[in-house]
Amino acid sequence: MAEAADFPGTSPSPARRWFRRTATLLAGAPLLAGLLQMPASPSVYAAGTGVLTGTASATGTVGASSTHTGAANARTGAKAAATGSRTVDVSLDALTPSAPREGDTVVVSGKITNEGRQTITDAHVGLLVGSALGGRTDIDSAAKRTAYQPGLDGSEVGGKYVEKFSRLAPGVPYDFSISVPVSALRLTMDGVYQLGVTLTGQTAAQPFPQVLGIERTFLPWQDGAADTKTKTTYLWPLISTTHLTSRSRSDEQQTPLFKDESLAKELQTGGRLQQLLTLGSQLDVTWVIDPDLLVSVDAMTTSYDVEGPDGTTIAGKHQAVAKQWLNQLHKAVEGKKVVALPFADPDLASLAHNGRSVKGSLGHLKEATEVSAQAVKDILNVKPSSDFAWPTEGAIDPSVVDVATSAGAHSVIARSDSLRETGGLLYTPSAARPIGGGTTAVVADARLSTAFRGDMTGAENSTLAVQEFLAQSLMITLQDPDKQRSIVVAPQRMPSASQAQTMARALASLDDKRWSQPQTLAAAAKAEPDPDATTQVPSAGAYPSSLRKQELPRSAFEEIQNTQGKLDRFKQVLSEPDRVITPFGRAMDREMSTSWRGRPTDALNFRKGVQGYLTSLIQQVKLINKSDVKLSGRSATIPVTVQNNLVQGVDHLVLRLTSTNPTRLKVGDGLYEEQAVRITGGGHTQSVKFTTTANANGPVTVYAQLYTEDNEPYGEPVRFDVNVTEFTSTVMLVIGGGVLLLVLAGFRMYTQRKRAARRQAEAGPDGGPDGDSDATPDTSPGTDPGSADPEQPSDPTPDTAVESTEPSHTGERVDR
Repeated sequence: MAEAADFPGTSPSPARRWFRRTATLLAGAPLLAGLLQMPASPSVYAAGTGVLTGTASATGTVGASSTHTGAANARTGAKAAATGSRTVDVSLDALTPSAPREGDTVVVSGKITNEGRQTITDAHVGLLVGSALGGRTDIDSAAKRTAYQPGLDGSEVGGKYVEKFSRLAPGVPYDFSISVPVSALRLTMDGVYQLGVTLTGQTAAQPFPQVLGIERTFLPWQDGAADTKTKTTYLWPLISTTHLTSRSRSDEQQTPLFKDESLAKELQTGGRLQQLLTLGSQLDVTWVIDPDLLVSVDAMTTSYDVEGPDGTTIAGKHQAVAKQWLNQLHKAVEGKKVVALPFADPDLASLAHNGRSVKGSLGHLKEATEVSAQAVKDILNVKPSSDFAWPTEGAIDPSVVDVATSAGAHSVIARSDSLRETGGLLYTPSAARPIGGGTTAVVADARLSTAFRGDMTGAENSTLAVQEFLAQSLMITLQDPDKQRSIVVAPQRMPSASQAQTMARALASLDDKRWSQPQTLAAAAKAEPDPDATTQVPSAGAYPSSLRKQELPRSAFEEIQNTQGKLDRFKQVLSEPDRVITPFGRAMDREMSTSWRGRPTDALNFRKGVQGYLTSLIQQVKLINKSDVKLSGRSATIPVTVQNNLVQGVDHLVLRLTSTNPTRLKVGDGLYEEQAVRITGGGHTQSVKFTTTANANGPVTVYAQLYTEDNEPYGEPVRFDVNVTEFTSTVMLVIGGGVLLLVLAGFRMYTQRKRAARRQAEAGPDGGPDGDSDATPDTSPGTDPGSADPEQPSDPTPDTAVESTEPSHTGERVDR
């Protein structure tokens, strides 16, 4: 039984009533009745749930796949069969206008290719127009059908609105183009019509006209403006992967280092981000921006470096591209509503499921949220809203909601294939849902949000996606024409250039506001919620396993916490800690980014790179290795040198010198001595001197270690040996004897000089014993006529007398 929720209004459409009557009249002709009977919708399906069949895509779609993608897969299988109505591949490459009005001419063009083995003759391409579809599920079903089904696929417009081919050779593509006025399409009432493009022909094996190929799409038809229009919010994301490394050039400007030039390629003409910016500036959308992207582009506007293939760094060359992109963005968002995600777009589900129990993880989310608004304001000069959290693919459970709101967000962007409708509503409800605790879930429509997944580079996929999006959009309005609703579309986080172009085409078709009018995300969040809409957050067990497999593991958050611990110790010793705190804080935000999903190896390498670079900076402040020291004597001063290779000064460090054997060698007054270390400038060293005292001879191992002020070791210790050499008793006796001999020699010299003075006195003033001045001087050996040598006595007889040192000694000479 088809569910009433899929039908516009509260009663079956005229087309459906016609089919029911026809099926009753033909009850006696089972075969024909079977051909005319409408396919039953799923027995349990609420119109607004957006639950689609299929598995998660490579980009992480939560149990949903765009119906046109499923049809494309079916066409791939059809090529393998190449029989019946799947013998010819019909490619619909263009349909204009996408949403025609009265008086328009619809132009349908594409290619046909004979996939069979026989030549097709008497062929023509025609258009089949079916009845207005009854609901959103009917659109899904029609998009997935592959084979031609008489009755369901409508009747051919025919007449002159066909293109004929006399023969179609196998494997050869042929172009076609059909122009038909809207009046010839027999669109009797507002609604969504199935439009089929068929190839009819015959082969030698089956020489009669038959449909050999078909492609289906949709034609939304509403000539005038709806009385009550749906308010549509379309999120336009400017998000990229992580491009900046944690490293920078060791200069005052801290010149940033990029891992490659991939960001420049995205910003250049034709690049993904350039296309998003150019197209978005022409649309009425809500910009959703990751501030990390702005910071990265802003860093490129001046001097920056890029990692080379051999590990070296080269100068970046795309400053002009970055400046142009930022200037264009500044103009695009002027006066517009901008939503700022937490810095680097952290993975909220990974935090909730794996990082919440790791100390400090939620603190990183709070900090990322606080800096995001300021970054957007500084670079774009607009005040953004940071009140929204956007979990991956809009999938939520209680823990995800708790983490999302822990940093201050009051609205969580969910999706309707996660927060599913269970109340049997006959329409798609508005996006806003109160889920408790003052938190609003803004539930994006899953069908519209996933409409542009997959490869949009081909004209066919792009055209089918646009037509299906418009059909679903119009059907929402037709479900209950008297009830205005607010619908939110949250596409993939990082659309490709071709996906962005397809999205823009679809939104441009809504510009005339016949059934839809734009609305900001903030307005959608504040809209009056539907009292019958689901507000129950799904349990943890309902969270998609495909998304859990892509989450960051607990070990990732433990590594981040380890990095934070090192940073906390390092910043204590710096004279300018902000030069390190800010870049490493943002680097840790990047380690939690949603963009790492599906890239676990890249995520691990980035985390190791951040921690490795921080370690290398810490090691720039270190002790210089010291060779062993020989200590002669009882005390000495030992110097230890601290080297600072940073570009800023260090302070608040303590150098401790410790003796492993204080009984033999004391440092300071005992086991160790500490001295403060302060190096005011970068690239300098400081020598710290310690006093040591030896008590015994022999080697003693000594350790030098830096500590922070809170007594945490800083860096690696330096070990060296001090070899103590003390004086022995024998050496002391020899030295003492030598000193005694010196004393005796001095005493002898004194007595000799005294005798010489006495003799001079006895000789008288004239120099002789008789007082005669002409007396002949003493020329005995050992004397110099002009002097008296104090080291050699004038008496030729060696002096062997010893001057007593007793108190009764008279000082007279005593012959022995």
